Amino acid sequence: MSAVFNFTFVPWFRSVAPYIHKFRNQTFVVGVCGEAIAAGKLPNLAQDLALIQSMGVKIVLVHGFRPQVNEQLKAKGHAALYSRGMRITDEVALDCAQEAAGQLRYQIEAAFSQGLPNTPMAGATVRVLSGNFITARPVGIVDGVDFQSSGLVRKVDVAAIQHTLNMGAVALLSPFGFSPTGEAFNLTMEDVATSVATALHADKLIFITEIPGLRLRPNEPESEDNPIDTELPLAAAEKLLTELPAPEHPSDAAFYLQHCIRACKGGVERSHIIPYAVDGSLLLEIYVHDGIGTMIVDEKLEELREATADDVGGILRLIEPYEKDGTLVKRSRTEIERDIGNYTIIEHDGVIFACAALYPYPEAHTAEMAALTVLNESQGQGDGEKVLKRVEQRARAMGLKSIFVLTTRTMHWFIKRGFQQVDPDWLPEARRRMYNWDRRSQVLVKKLP
Repeated sequence: MSAVFNFTFVPWFRSVAPYIHKFRNQTFVVGVCGEAIAAGKLPNLAQDLALIQSMGVKIVLVHGFRPQVNEQLKAKGHAALYSRGMRITDEVALDCAQEAAGQLRYQIEAAFSQGLPNTPMAGATVRVLSGNFITARPVGIVDGVDFQSSGLVRKVDVAAIQHTLNMGAVALLSPFGFSPTGEAFNLTMEDVATSVATALHADKLIFITEIPGLRLRPNEPESEDNPIDTELPLAAAEKLLTELPAPEHPSDAAFYLQHCIRACKGGVERSHIIPYAVDGSLLLEIYVHDGIGTMIVDEKLEELREATADDVGGILRLIEPYEKDGTLVKRSRTEIERDIGNYTIIEHDGVIFACAALYPYPEAHTAEMAALTVLNESQGQGDGEKVLKRVEQRARAMGLKSIFVLTTRTMHWFIKRGFQQVDPDWLPEARRRMYNWDRRSQVLVKKLP
């Protein structure tokens, strides 16, 4: 085994291990669009889901079948009809949907039955169980359009799905539901996945989609200064949805966003939009710090916000132990009271778990992030990363091009998150005059997109 491999593998595994530990026994609902299966992505996707399950995650898989149904309709010389982005399901379309669902279920079960070839898990059995988990109701007539056999989720059989997951199986759901009288309804993958995730109180809802995620400016084309927005707070996501055109097609920015918002408002803490076009996108989103797509975050349970004067005492209690051991430079109550508007905190039930301050240097188009602190008992839970993301958003809103930190002990943490070491002479002149050469702090800079 080469030294280069050792050098890259060890830090990689160390960075991944906390996520493996964190997600053990959590429940993920994964919605896969039919286009991903049509594009031949199913074998690798099944392998990735099997790997994730082997690390203790409970998986509910919901598949779509939009292109497969359209292909069946085309073969029968029947047009695919849509309104408001939803299929109008007549008798022919319902037959095609049933045929497509049966074929896809067979393909998915076959893909999981192959195990993980050419890996230590070759021959591993991944059981896939499905059933009539969804009770549905008709969409009815909307704006004069009769949607016929198109339906919406009325009820999710939580106990049956939970029993399936507790048996160690992947729960597989097709976008079909039945009324109490046995009438079949064609549903959408997005509605089924969102409803199931909400009913299960799932830890994550992940849509594997045609789009790469949401860009910082969704209405503008892809560019270096308009990358994917990897984390979007729920409030910002709701505001964005009101600004976007009403979705008609899955490629529209608001199409998956509306379902992610609904899930987060229903109690799912994290909802994700990731591309099927990138091999391993599911692993990259779950086990890599910045992910690859867009994550919508519900912050109600653990409030991430800017600090107020009432938070001064809590911030002092949080940072005091780290000032005593020399990790942080000592700050007086007067200093914190004066600069309280610069602080971002995470607070839960009146206790501050994390904080950081942002000191801008507008003339240099940069800002210093100082006093980044996480309560010792909460370290490893991602609170530091949440604060960092919010500080980056605040700096970006000010029109700044970068943020920098001075540290003596946590250099590697920042490097993992995109910071690069520079010489102290890089510092803005006003900050350079205050640099403590005896402390010999490392200066690390992160450019903002």
